[in-house]
Amino acid sequence: MSQEYDLTLKISRYDPDTQLSWVQVYRLKAGRILRFVDLFRKINDEQDPTLAWSSSCEHGQCGTCGMKINGKPLLTCELLVENAVKFFKTQTFTVEPLTVAPVIRDLVIDMEKAYERVHFVKPHIIQPAPQHPDGDEYRISPRVLETYVEATRCINCFCCATACVTQKNYLGPNALLANIVRLMDPREMAKQERMDILYSDQGTPRCRTAQACSFVCPKEIDIAHFIALAKEGNFK
Repeated sequence: MSQEYDLTLKISRYDPDTQLSWVQVYRLKAGRILRFVDLFRKINDEQDPTLAWSSSCEHGQCGTCGMKINGKPLLTCELLVENAVKFFKTQTFTVEPLTVAPVIRDLVIDMEKAYERVHFVKPHIIQPAPQHPDGDEYRISPRVLETYVEATRCINCFCCATACVTQKNYLGPNALLANIVRLMDPREMAKQERMDILYSDQGTPRCRTAQACSFVCPKEIDIAHFIALAKEGNFK
């Protein structure tokens, strides 16, 4: 028989029309393999259709369902009820929006505002290297690719930026990672422009090396490692 849990969700609510904020408590029974996005949908269907939350792919690839569960930023499409109960050792959960951008309603944040940090570092290749003389594509050796391919798994869910202990006047871990990826990419020729961003007042000098970014990353990227490489001057 499938185990059921008696869950209590304390969810942060916000109404932009009245600008009122409050915590609303929902109690529900849930099977062990339900995800937290399934719990929100269950609340919408059975208790409160006004609860607002975000998701898209629900396969851990788009990053839109990032929230704080008992204070930890994570993807709610990947968090199973059973795993949450075991990890947090409770059946009561506080659910809050991420803190990297203003709240639009309830658990929905302004992702366009959050992405301003990423757009600032220009995550695309600014100045492409010449094409390989033997073909149409630029070739990257496996040895070179291995040095930074881990960082390319970032989906900009902003869990790391929420967990980061430095919040003010800081580009944030995922934005710096996007810049570092291109610095390590041999196809990028605009190295100096990228280093100017990386070592600016909003860049690596503000990192406190708390490593919270690596701890919460749902893609298990060691973000702190890549930022440490920059702080050690490996890209100068």
